Amino acid sequence: MNIGIVGLGLMGGSIAKAVKKYGIAKNVYGYAKKAKTIKEIEELNLVDKMMNLEELKKNSDVIILAIPVDSIINMIDELKDISSNTTIMDLGSTKEFIVKNIPSSIRKNFVATHPMTGTEKFGPKAAMDGLYEGRAVVLCNLEENDEIHKQRVIRIFQEIGMRLIYMDAKEHDIHACYMSHLPHAISYSLANTVMNHEDPKSIIALAAGGFKDMSRVAKSSPDMWSNIFRQNRENLLKSIDLFEKNIQEVRAMVENENYDEVKKWMKKANTLHEIL
Repeated sequence: MNIGIVGLGLMGGSIAKAVKKYGIAKNVYGYAKKAKTIKEIEELNLVDKMMNLEELKKNSDVIILAIPVDSIINMIDELKDISSNTTIMDLGSTKEFIVKNIPSSIRKNFVATHPMTGTEKFGPKAAMDGLYEGRAVVLCNLEENDEIHKQRVIRIFQEIGMRLIYMDAKEHDIHACYMSHLPHAISYSLANTVMNHEDPKSIIALAAGGFKDMSRVAKSSPDMWSNIFRQNRENLLKSIDLFEKNIQEVRAMVENENYDEVKKWMKKANTLHEIL
């Protein structure tokens, strides 16, 4: 099959590499708006050919939307006229808002997915080999898709080495919030807490594994993550409330010098890694 990819940054560029590596696509086509980005994609040889959107729609059996979640919504109108035989799938980190906004005329074509992988890097140079292998991908509301489109997407993810999880879009957004969206909010908060200190450079000079691990995702694209926060707003607010409750609990324990309770609190947190 011919695969067209809209957005060739970390996710799109890496899936281009993967479908080439495993011989899934006869041809891989790409679409981007900015001349600078197009040049970079071509220099990196991420796709066989760059096309305008109309060409890509006409020549692709599968169109992969690897762009920020708000951009996915904005592009839907431009995809309304695709052939009934063309599969569209998105790689967005939110699912419910996207699924609800797909026009009924192409809902059977549109497969909502979220590969649970990524790094804090973005742009074409972030594309890497092996990003998807051994990782999980969530496929949402497949009962709304025609069999041909569902099976194409399943085949692509299976052949690039991913583990499939089937889930309702609403359920996905709740779970993804705790596993990804809340951690990003916490990481950005930690980074800003340090940057707002009167002497951030001295603090950062002492940075070791713990700080680097927790602040790493604060390097992620603000454009992408502000969109995700907007689309999953309600779930994010609920998760922040629960996180704040836990912070207040440990604050009270330390304030009252109740270190036996602090130890119990920490031991409970240790049990998370028994199920990870």
